[in-house]
Amino acid sequence: MQKTAFSGRYGFARQDVTLGNWRTRPYSAWSFQNVAELVPSAEISTSATIEDETLESLDPLLGETFDAGIGNETVLTFLRRSNTDQLVVMKAGGFVGEYSAPAADPSAPHLVFSISKSLTAILAGVLQDERLLDPAEPVTRYLPEAKGTAYDGATVQQVLDMRVSLDFVEAYLDPESDFARYRRAMLWNPVRLGDKPESLREVILSLPKGDGPHGGPFRYYSPLSDLLGIIVERASGLRYTDLLREKLWIPLMARGRCNVTVDGEGTARAAGGVSMTARDLARVGEMMRNGGMAGSRAIVSERWVHDTLSAGHTAAWKAGDFAHLLENGSYRNKWYQSGFPNGAFMAIGIHGQWLYVDPEREVTIVRLSSQHVPVDDPLDQQALRFYQAIAAML
Repeated sequence: MQKTAFSGRYGFARQDVTLGNWRTRPYSAWSFQNVAELVPSAEISTSATIEDETLESLDPLLGETFDAGIGNETVLTFLRRSNTDQLVVMKAGGFVGEYSAPAADPSAPHLVFSISKSLTAILAGVLQDERLLDPAEPVTRYLPEAKGTAYDGATVQQVLDMRVSLDFVEAYLDPESDFARYRRAMLWNPVRLGDKPESLREVILSLPKGDGPHGGPFRYYSPLSDLLGIIVERASGLRYTDLLREKLWIPLMARGRCNVTVDGEGTARAAGGVSMTARDLARVGEMMRNGGMAGSRAIVSERWVHDTLSAGHTAAWKAGDFAHLLENGSYRNKWYQSGFPNGAFMAIGIHGQWLYVDPEREVTIVRLSSQHVPVDDPLDQQALRFYQAIAAML
């Protein structure tokens, strides 16, 4: 039987992709660029036109070698074995070029997973600049219904810095965990027979408090970032999608399509549901590198960017969940500070999504991937070496 164009490109048929397998290989090579066909999604961009700019190929770099910590290999070899879909590189404000995997479409919005957290934090920064949100205030000021929940007594800044005490585990692969329940509520997983449907907000507010006080070590709890999405809606009076469009997308002069997954109540998955092109994500990195400026327009204040890139609590990080990733790192306003001498900072998502910025070399790198497993610690360390090597090559 002759293959369709779809199956010929991806090696499987569209009907093979389901809500139960869409985050696994090989299906993720397609689904991560077409999430809106699987999960209800709200459009953020002002139009659905493809980008009208043409970038140079990164071919001159693909044959270069570097040491990822497991011996020398070429850039192209690393990209292929790490299931990279898109790589975009900028230098001193200009695009150097892009790489696309054979089945990838550079004009298609790609799911960036937890990089969405960093985008949501930018919105919180904008509202802080507009004096509509005070991070020192308790969560209950903006969400009165959080009184008596695990978040009672926590500040918005503690939500931003992942220092809220919860009894929750990010068990990505455990179908019986609270994390699986959380994913069913966001409509990312199939609802199980006999389960009562729950909204994202209901699940978030039902999570129990942890043993320790708020303000302790860095603990990576994704529901906190969905909570932040609700907080910015309440503080601004705007829906998340409208806020992202008006405060970031339009002033950033983004050119591609963008969307965010929503639950049955229309609540945006602010912690991980944003899809956008690699080029537009690179523009976000450049904006942060330039102190909140996109061209001649300030999106967020230089004060907020400085706070984000310099005020992370190192002791909370060292006692926290990801100290193995960045030995001297820190975390502030949902952005990672590397602790490297070059001052590199990052936004990171599972399955291999990275926005890496080297301010010393004026380099911004976006790598969007469809890795089979959500978290691969050895590959993450190799990726960090890869970004440093690419920056040094330019």
